[in-house]
Amino acid sequence: VMPPPKAPATPVIMVATGTGIAPMRSYYRRFFVEDVKSWEFKGLAWLFMGVANSDAKLYDDEIQECIKRFPGQFRCDYALSREQTNKNGGKMYIQDKVEEYKDQIFQLLDGGAHMYFCGLKGMMPGILEMLEGVCKEKGINYEEWLEGLKEKGQWHVEVY
Repeated sequence: VMPPPKAPATPVIMVATGTGIAPMRSYYRRFFVEDVKSWEFKGLAWLFMGVANSDAKLYDDEIQECIKRFPGQFRCDYALSREQTNKNGGKMYIQDKVEEYKDQIFQLLDGGAHMYFCGLKGMMPGILEMLEGVCKEKGINYEEWLEGLKEKGQWHVEVY
């Protein structure tokens, strides 16, 4: 279960691969497209989407329209594994793209952001390994850090 945060100012970091975009789409549509009178999103929504090629960017027109209409609140960064390279010259996978923004991501999480993951389960080992490396770099105990996010309800994973 991946409920959105209760507080409308809570930043939301969404990490999706392929069809894992489905729940993330429901979030950004609720935040920026639907007219929900009882709940107005006031935070930052940041989508990281991993696909093979530019032509596989699901709902990109809709995403770009939301970015245009809400430039300070909605961001989207794509990891295009067959078109981009990571810092080591290899294929750009979702964990590589998230790592490019590690300082901002950790700052948001420290401030209470929720992080959501959806897509093929094969993405999680790379993401967890990357986060562990960033924690080590920052002098943070990885196990305690991750457990803290889970205990505070900031960590949401739905992979298949």
